[in-house]
Amino acid sequence: MSVPKRRMSRPNTRHRRAQWKASVPRLTPCPCPRREMVVPHRACTHCGLYKGRQVEEQP
Repeated sequence: MSVPKRRMSRPNTRHRRAQWKASVPRLTPCPCPRREMVVPHRACTHCGLYKGRQVEEQP
């Protein structure tokens, strides 16, 4: 296994680390009349619908 001979400088480390970006989660409108934005493949937190059927009780 290869091991670096020299320590990487702070600017180089930060330059490499600058590419670690978190992506914004994709949102889709819920099919309920309120059209709340929800994460795909998850039940709506507002109405409890998933794929057009009720899977959670409404609050």
